[in-house]
Amino acid sequence: MAFGAIAASDAFLEQQKVQSLCDGAAIAAANHTDEAVVYTSGVGTELPLTRATAQAAVADQLADGGTDLDSWSAETDGAEVTVRCTRYVDIAFGWLFLGGEPLERTATASARAPTR
Repeated sequence: MAFGAIAASDAFLEQQKVQSLCDGAAIAAANHTDEAVVYTSGVGTELPLTRATAQAAVADQLADGGTDLDSWSAETDGAEVTVRCTRYVDIAFGWLFLGGEPLERTATASARAPTR
């Protein structure tokens, strides 16, 4: 039981790391507006976001994060950004519970930048 508790704690902490990275990336993307849209259409109740600017902001944020992700994606509906991050990790006693395979940790975060 002790090995199981240690493995579960390790998996939980790894999930927290991935979630934290994903949250930061979503916030960075939500604050990175598409300036061309702002200059042509102005700002309404939300900052106008595009997929290209969101992906660039996420890539920049994750490059500074220090933890490598195995994959990530960023999508936007023009007002809200949704970021999905995945990392495969080796956990304590993974050889016992996972047969030596890495554990997938996936997190999703969304952010919106209101202009009030």
